[in-house]
Amino acid sequence: MSVKLKPLDQQVIVITGATSGIGLATAKAAAKAGARLVLVARSQPDLDTVARQLGGHVATVAADVADPTAVRRVAEAARANFGGFDTWVNNAGVGMWGKLEQGNLEDFKRLYDTNFWGIVNGSLEAIKHLKRHGGALINLGSVVSDVSVPIQGMYASSKHAVKGFTDALRIELADEKAPVSVTLIKPAAINTPFPEHARNYLSEKPKLPQPVYAPEEVANAILHAAVNPMRDVFVGGGGKVMSSVNKYVPGVMDWVEAKTGVAQQKQQGTRAVDPAGSLHRPNGPHAKVHGHNPGHVMKTSLYTRARLHPVVAGVVAATSLAATIALVLGTKAPLKDAGVPFDSGAHEPRVPVTDN
Repeated sequence: MSVKLKPLDQQVIVITGATSGIGLATAKAAAKAGARLVLVARSQPDLDTVARQLGGHVATVAADVADPTAVRRVAEAARANFGGFDTWVNNAGVGMWGKLEQGNLEDFKRLYDTNFWGIVNGSLEAIKHLKRHGGALINLGSVVSDVSVPIQGMYASSKHAVKGFTDALRIELADEKAPVSVTLIKPAAINTPFPEHARNYLSEKPKLPQPVYAPEEVANAILHAAVNPMRDVFVGGGGKVMSSVNKYVPGVMDWVEAKTGVAQQKQQGTRAVDPAGSLHRPNGPHAKVHGHNPGHVMKTSLYTRARLHPVVAGVVAATSLAATIALVLGTKAPLKDAGVPFDSGAHEPRVPVTDN
């Protein structure tokens, strides 16, 4: 069965983990596009702050996604406030830095309660409604759904589990011919407060390995998947490269990570702050989209834009090729006369951004 998804301004969208990072960036972009929102997080004060910022049609539910009863209340709130929902985004997640042997079982289980069981709870609740009414289920995985990295081993294993669950659910829904699009979003390193909120066993502050991308780029991919059925989307060409290398020459990826992976994730010369993070409970006001990444942050990913808009990417590629040929042959004028945009090569071609 073909899946038809509504325009954003006709949708009700549920977003978990909506008061920080990717979730908050998605909520802001969705509200700007005219969507009605059901926002979910553990902290009601943070939810109230975000609701005031967004205005418009916003309902909030303070809930821990690890609790299936609480997740059920989210669906009930969507029905009570808006008559249901069209897209459900399972975004809530927690992080952990440190070698596997440094951790403890209580922390490991709590990470899985949020990162894996939270997505299971949300997905199984969401499809009860979506199978009858149609719509999109969007789960947040990671590039580490495909590639494990040192000192984030337990986090990576939880995201591997998310990928396995999401892929299996997609196949089962397809077998039933259910009108549900199931998308796995796989961001690379994203400049959110994620490192600040993570459980940290290191003596230093953790940091994200380069390349690092802006959270708005993930929000753009999520909202694109809310209106265009897609199987999965890497956000960040760096993540796609890592996944491809790991798939075809995994030993090379192991060698690279063993040589550089640990050093890339420590802020040398710093001391850890708030090692407990928000693993077991909210650790203060969130309501922030961006983190404090000490290195360069890429605002967009040309790879991801090309993945989301292949026709536009093809036009850009063809235009760039034509411009290159014109430079070589010294025949710029015919291109201009023909109405073909000319790019001298001084700037990288940019794929237009959607209004989201």
